[in-house]
Amino acid sequence: MKIPSSSIPRISLYYRAILSLEAVSVTSSQQLATLTGCSAAQVRKDLAYFGQFGRPGSGYNIEVLKSELKKILGIDRKWEVALVGVGNLGSALLTYRGFKTQGFSIKCAFDNDTKKVNKVKQGIRIKDIDELERTVKSKGINIAIVAVPRGAAQGVIDRLISSGIKAILNLAPIRPRVPKGIELLNIDLSIELERLTYFLRQSANPLRG
Repeated sequence: MKIPSSSIPRISLYYRAILSLEAVSVTSSQQLATLTGCSAAQVRKDLAYFGQFGRPGSGYNIEVLKSELKKILGIDRKWEVALVGVGNLGSALLTYRGFKTQGFSIKCAFDNDTKKVNKVKQGIRIKDIDELERTVKSKGINIAIVAVPRGAAQGVIDRLISSGIKAILNLAPIRPRVPKGIELLNIDLSIELERLTYFLRQSANPLRG
């Protein structure tokens, strides 16, 4: 059965909702729906793609469901991450503690600015971009975050892929080209903000039909 890609972000939401539940051992699709803003039917449908985790009328055992969702999301193990670009955004990512709580650890960081190279931030020594391929291969890293300017992004991503990276979170404002078999997630913060300003504009000046 092919799992709809839209289900995966919701699985993450359900997992976080479960983490927020304290002093209870059982939850229900309706409770998860209330906590995540989804419908109970959607919760049941998404979970059913991956197996039978509860019984009708009995709900879901929280510890069992938490363990299963961690396996589904792949966060039942530790993941080492490479960061390319240690500007304002990259530096902020280095200080973000939420990664470690979810099993992600930035193990190496790269930049082409000689003023940043060899500086240590959050215990990570910033390496020259020329060391990218050798370092990534030697550490066996599979995930990378790209936080470089638009013009450098495609070249950096090509180098990461040739180094063995299989999954990339791209924060540069472009839609890079990648070969089949590479998982690429593009997040353009400006576009997301424009979505917000669009809705604000519409609420203030709704279009008339």
